[in-house]
Amino acid sequence: MSDNETLRIGVYVCHCGTNIAAVIDVEALTKFAEGLPHVALARNYKYMCSDPGQELVKQDIAEYGLNRIVVAACSPNLHEPTFRRAAEDAGLNRFLVQMANIREQVAWVTEDGELALEKAKAHVAGAVRRVARHEALQRQFVRITPRAMVVGGGIAGIQAALTLAEAGKEVVLVEREPSIGGHMAMFDKTFPTLDCAACILTPKMTSVKVNPNIKLLTYSEIESVEGSVGNFKVKVRRKPRYINEDLCVGCMQCIDGCVFTQAKFPNSFDQGLGMRKPVWVPFPQAVPPVPVVDPEVCLQIARGKCKQGCVEACGERGAFDFDQQEKIEEYEVGAIIIATGFKAFDPSVIPYYGYGKYPNVYTSLEVERLLNAGGPTGGKLILRDGSTPKKVGIIHCVGSRDVNYHEYCSRVCCMYSLKIAHLVREKTGAEVYNCYIDIRAPGKGFEEFYNRVQNEGVQFVRGKVADITPVANGSGPLVMKVDDTLLGHIREIEVDMVILAVALEPHADAGEVRRNFGISCSNEGFFLEKHPKLAPVNTANDGVLVAGACQGAKDIPDTVAQADAAAAKALAMIDAGEIELEPNTAWIDEEMCSGCKTCINLCPFQAITADEERKIAVIDQALCKGCGTCVAACPSGAAKQHLFGDRQIDEELEGLMNYV
Repeated sequence: MSDNETLRIGVYVCHCGTNIAAVIDVEALTKFAEGLPHVALARNYKYMCSDPGQELVKQDIAEYGLNRIVVAACSPNLHEPTFRRAAEDAGLNRFLVQMANIREQVAWVTEDGELALEKAKAHVAGAVRRVARHEALQRQFVRITPRAMVVGGGIAGIQAALTLAEAGKEVVLVEREPSIGGHMAMFDKTFPTLDCAACILTPKMTSVKVNPNIKLLTYSEIESVEGSVGNFKVKVRRKPRYINEDLCVGCMQCIDGCVFTQAKFPNSFDQGLGMRKPVWVPFPQAVPPVPVVDPEVCLQIARGKCKQGCVEACGERGAFDFDQQEKIEEYEVGAIIIATGFKAFDPSVIPYYGYGKYPNVYTSLEVERLLNAGGPTGGKLILRDGSTPKKVGIIHCVGSRDVNYHEYCSRVCCMYSLKIAHLVREKTGAEVYNCYIDIRAPGKGFEEFYNRVQNEGVQFVRGKVADITPVANGSGPLVMKVDDTLLGHIREIEVDMVILAVALEPHADAGEVRRNFGISCSNEGFFLEKHPKLAPVNTANDGVLVAGACQGAKDIPDTVAQADAAAAKALAMIDAGEIELEPNTAWIDEEMCSGCKTCINLCPFQAITADEERKIAVIDQALCKGCGTCVAACPSGAAKQHLFGDRQIDEELEGLMNYV
């Protein structure tokens, strides 16, 4: 506010239907606002955020010469941009608007009407005094690099990359495994339609490989991320395959030519149930179709002594390069989509299930590989002793819905347990017992699939399994002890095989990824979205989006839908060409700054650097998100913040405490 400016403040009280008006006397609040200093006009309206409500503000600005606006309504997180836009449309600077939150902070948390009115008066008085000190800031924009990066090559990353690429945008797809495909590539069939997982996934993987707009970086990891929305600089660490991707034709003759005549090293893609050679591909449909050499067990790399049958088999193509080294590549991108997926819960931490102790106790993911035609047994359900099980127990909610491990429901376990039960019956004819807490089948076609599996003769036992013990000597048949809550007594069910339906949980390095990209995690460890309903794919770091099971446990259809949503957000951002920066950024009063560097390490967005020559801190306005951490911590008071200046906050506090 300049010294010669005559303040004319308009106050608008929203009924919000009955959300506010049912608790707060809006007429009395409006009358109170009329008597506040510098208030030229006060009104109330049923829905201020509606078009008529916004038109009311615009008309009053023109007719009454209002130069400050206060809207007493809901949270500014919801409609502050709405009212700022309305003020700007009427010719008023959009930052001369202040919201008083009388819904979430008053009406929704106060039952007594008289007390609610008094609290609302305090909020309005504080907002009126605060808005008088607002600055007429100018909007700032930055140009956006027209390229996106997708981190993670599972079905979420594949879908997001293809959606962007098909819209004509350049995409860099980074995957840390030798092939894209993720967990979906491990499955035999998908519920509830029992589609072949490979038949759905492989065409998409091939589309990624041949799309000219996608640069595929497999066997690669994110090293560091710098910059901000629109202009990220991402360093990617490329691990050596020891095979030149440009020269390899994917004939796989090198695997046959390897001097190891038999595969003798556990294949991680097969969950350790199958074996591989030092030169290997995760699965036959891998993309890119290029083998990778394991340096820890390859005789040539580890010892420098080998007949190099693989090199001989490669022949004139000469794709092998045992001198390959790690390298760092840097990419500039405007938006980043994180689609790093999940990991399966390790049930060995639950001792009474006997995983890792009894050979015939398997995880659901291990059984997926056994059932898969490309798996270690060619799709046959064979136990470690070579026999086919005649009785199979499936235990639901292993690691999920358990206060000792994960309280959340993993959402897919019921349905994939039903799918596995169907496939076990189909392939072996075995008796199958599904031990469950509740069956959760809320998706399209899920309940019908549940009924189908029941009609196929699968037996359902409602109750938690308390213990698994061997019949004799720790091998052979097992006994599941389960409290059957429908029959009302404890049952002991003898089975040949136990399948544990394990939870979906965040990757162990989720914290490292979170720090790299400047985002947050929920209590469960999944990446946190900006708003669970209004911004389910955005994160607190503008320009960084999330998709798939890294954001929370979900099935394939929901994952694909969220991947498309994240791609659409990135596409809209890139197509806009520029993005508006946060208005309430921090800034440094250079005359007051002592160069102590306290603020630098505290900034969660790495927006502050030190100017060693001038001995002051410098804030990058493009990186700053206006969190205020540096302002609160600065010992000399040199760090300040637009829209949160000392006088603005002091005035609001005066209004809140002395509103009468």
